[in-house]
Amino acid sequence: MEKVINCFNRQPGAAVRLLCFPWAGGGSIHYARWGNLLHSSIEVYSIKLPGREARVKEHFFGSMQEVVDEVVSALLPALQEKPFALFGHSFGAMTCCAVAEHLKRVHNIEPVHMFLSGVSAPYSETRLQAPKKSRLSDEDFLHWMKVAGGTPSEILADPEIVKLFLPVLKADLHIVENFKISRPDHPFLSCPVSCFDGTEDSPHDLEAWRDITSGEFNIQMLPGSHFYLKNKPNEKVLLDYIMKHLETAEMDYL
Repeated sequence: MEKVINCFNRQPGAAVRLLCFPWAGGGSIHYARWGNLLHSSIEVYSIKLPGREARVKEHFFGSMQEVVDEVVSALLPALQEKPFALFGHSFGAMTCCAVAEHLKRVHNIEPVHMFLSGVSAPYSETRLQAPKKSRLSDEDFLHWMKVAGGTPSEILADPEIVKLFLPVLKADLHIVENFKISRPDHPFLSCPVSCFDGTEDSPHDLEAWRDITSGEFNIQMLPGSHFYLKNKPNEKVLLDYIMKHLETAEMDYL
C-alpha cells in the first residue's frame, strides 16, 4: 500500500478516509498536504502513480484498467475497513469514476461521497467530441499547457524539465482519452456526488455526472481557470465543503 499512497498525517482513529487522485502528469504532494489541513476525523490518502516522484523509474500505465487494478488491489482492505470518499480533478476525476464503478460492480462497496472537479462526464458529448490533446506535437502541447495555466512558466521554459514530465503527462492524457464508459441506464452509485469547476475554464458537461448516482447531486463554480483549485481561497472553499459533507456522511454512516 505504501507504494501507492502518500499520507502526510496518519490518523488511525479517523472516521473516514479521503482518497485523492492526481490530475494528468501530477504527483501526490498537493493532496497529501490536505492531511494537515483537514480535521483529524479525516485521513487523506493521496494516490501515487508510476512515472513520477518516488516511482519515477517505473513505466507509466497505458490504460485506465491498469490504474484501477493497482489502486483497488493495494487499497481494498483499507476501503472495506471504514467509510471512504473520493476526490479527483480532471484526469483524477475520471480515475475516481473508474475506481468507484469497479468497486461497486466487483466488491459491492461505494464511497460515502464523490468529489469530481474540472472535467466532463466520460460519456458526455462534450467530452467525446473534444480534441485529443495527447496527439499534439510537443510545441502545440506546451502552448496548450501555458493557456491552461497551473504550471509555473519557469518550468515550461526549461527544456530539461519539460523532457522529464511531458511523456508521463501525455501518457495520462492518452489513458483518459481512451477511457470508455457508457452512459448508465441506471445509476450505479447511491452516494452524493459534488462537482466543481473554474468559471474561466473551458466549458465542461458537469451536469452529465448526475447519471452515475441516485443520491444528492451538486455543482459549484469557483473563480479561475483549469487549475482554480491551486488558488488558496478556492482551496479553502473546497476543503471546508469536503469537511462539512464528510462529517455529515460519517453521521449518516453510523
